Amino acid sequence: MLSRSCLGRNAPRLLRKQCIASNSRRGMAAAASAPRGFEYETGDAAGVKFANRDVAGPTSTLSVVAKAGSRYEPFPGYADVLKKFAFKSTAKRSALRITREVELLGGELSSYHTRENIVLTAKFLQRDLPYFAELLAEVISKAKYSRYELDEHISNLIKYTQNDILASPATQAVESAHKVAFHRGLGNPLVPSPSAPVNQYLVAEGIAGYAEGAYAKPSIAIVSNGSNTTDVAKWVGEFFAEVPTAATSSPFAPKAAQPAQYYGGEERIPSQAGNAIVIAFPGSNAFTTTGYKAEVAVLSALLGGQSTIKWSAGSSLLAKAASAFPNISVSTQNAAYADAGLLYVTISGAHAATVSSAAGAVVETLKKVAAGEVAAEDVKRATALAKFRALESAQSLYTGIELTGEGLIHGGKAFQIAQVGQAIEKVSDAQVKAAAKSLLSNKASFSAVGDLHVLPYATELGLTV
Repeated sequence: MLSRSCLGRNAPRLLRKQCIASNSRRGMAAAASAPRGFEYETGDAAGVKFANRDVAGPTSTLSVVAKAGSRYEPFPGYADVLKKFAFKSTAKRSALRITREVELLGGELSSYHTRENIVLTAKFLQRDLPYFAELLAEVISKAKYSRYELDEHISNLIKYTQNDILASPATQAVESAHKVAFHRGLGNPLVPSPSAPVNQYLVAEGIAGYAEGAYAKPSIAIVSNGSNTTDVAKWVGEFFAEVPTAATSSPFAPKAAQPAQYYGGEERIPSQAGNAIVIAFPGSNAFTTTGYKAEVAVLSALLGGQSTIKWSAGSSLLAKAASAFPNISVSTQNAAYADAGLLYVTISGAHAATVSSAAGAVVETLKKVAAGEVAAEDVKRATALAKFRALESAQSLYTGIELTGEGLIHGGKAFQIAQVGQAIEKVSDAQVKAAAKSLLSNKASFSAVGDLHVLPYATELGLTV
């Protein structure tokens, strides 16, 4: 083991070596004004849009982002099933062979989906980029969607996920709030409800038809981190050339995007697993599209709820308001999508009466913000936190991948964070106040899950639905 004194003497020399190594890997350099390895370079290879961030280091990631989340499902559960089919058998490799080959190379494979996208990601040693580029291309263009894998494996995984949601009233309330807010499209559940007749829709031929449209060139983007841009362009061009150039006309293909429309309303769901309330309003679009409202990001941070400091309740407005109610969890989030957003507050706890009282305190706090009864110092703190969250989300591997891929798919531009940080810094106290007033003037989307005899209705809290 190296001593601290030895490490201290060698630190400057080691740092110089790191800098030299980093500069030698620059390749097609990003803009000089951007932090090293922070902004993406973009290109097109074989008709496939790609973005690369040449981050110094021995490992890389390569992801396929496909515009095929639950928003675009023709039938319930198709996005979730397609995600779960990732890295199963293809025309060239069995699932077992894929597993063994990836393990031999020390790589990792993962997949997830959101309301708008499915994301398949490979993490690997930098030298193995050609193998994983070929594998991802094969997975999206030559996968076998067999009935036996659907029946024997994937159907059970869906049931496990459904049970997890039933055990979490807060998750149920968030899903319900989206349905109330947007109805179809963005209101489609991430995972089909256990009460939904999912089996009558899930057929292997249907999933194959959904995949053919989901993984067509106009609907995907390749996002790389840690490789040379020239190499990424080379291997994407070679292996993704056979990806379909147009979406299929199959009845199982992803639906065409319809503009999101906000409705608002209320839903109440009985549950014995606990109690939760979600109070939601129209929010801000994603960073990557027009309609982004920096003041909503600041308002979300201002309301807060959960502390950013371990073992501390924090000093956000809702953290202070919730301190009077023991064993209550309160958090604020802006779910940002391509053409809409949902700013929502989640209140959860074991006791319905306490959750109800805390929900009343949340509404009163929001009214105080709308009335301008907030200290300038609180807004300043919230602005700093909102900027940190935006920058951190872009730097975060998984969040940054989806945002970048989504930007390429919808507008042909990678997510470049510098502009977002600047927009947040310019937000004024008056804009935050106006944003809060705008929320309260809109119809709320209100969801209560738990003991419905005790949990309040939206109108009892002074909300319009």
